[in-house]
Amino acid sequence: MKKAKQTRKTAAHHAHMRHAARVVGAPRRAPLITVRRSRIHGSGVYAARRIRKGTRIVEYLGERISHATADARYEDKGQDDGHTFLFIVDGRTVIDAGVAGNEARFINHSCDPNCDTVIEDRRVFIEALRTIQPGEELGYEYGLTWESTDDPDELARYACRCGAASCRGTMLAEEPTDKKPARKTRRKAAKRPGGAGAKTRAKR
Repeated sequence: MKKAKQTRKTAAHHAHMRHAARVVGAPRRAPLITVRRSRIHGSGVYAARRIRKGTRIVEYLGERISHATADARYEDKGQDDGHTFLFIVDGRTVIDAGVAGNEARFINHSCDPNCDTVIEDRRVFIEALRTIQPGEELGYEYGLTWESTDDPDELARYACRCGAASCRGTMLAEEPTDKKPARKTRRKAAKRPGGAGAKTRAKR
């Protein structure tokens, strides 16, 4: 009796191992994106395979900190370098992808974007606005916020080099935050609480 019972256990164990082997041996899909040198700026993110319109491509990850911490952290950064990986989630939280960030931080600005940012439950995602072909660089509109009192020389550091036919020549939003009509500001905030944002230093 004991021997027969042991035989049944062994058979079940072997069946489980065969199933595990099938799972382990199953081919894995190629990643959606890859990071390499960009003609726009530094590193860029490219489609490794075809990405369909509406695909949620990647989450924007990094350390979640307050606005005050973000400002203090980069206060002493060289003024000739306006580049950071800060993304505004809402009025309280900023994601610093320079700390524990992922490949999403390398997606460059584009005036003719193929991606957009979506905030859900205080998390930031990058989604495809249209079908993106393999080898195509991903880009979204940063819309960095600024004020009419900001130093023009400092704002000039946020020039855009995306090369699109519709390029505005800047990564900044079209209007300064202190000149926008209140109703327009509320509508935009309701749609995308954080989006891109900047004061004296770029915050997406």
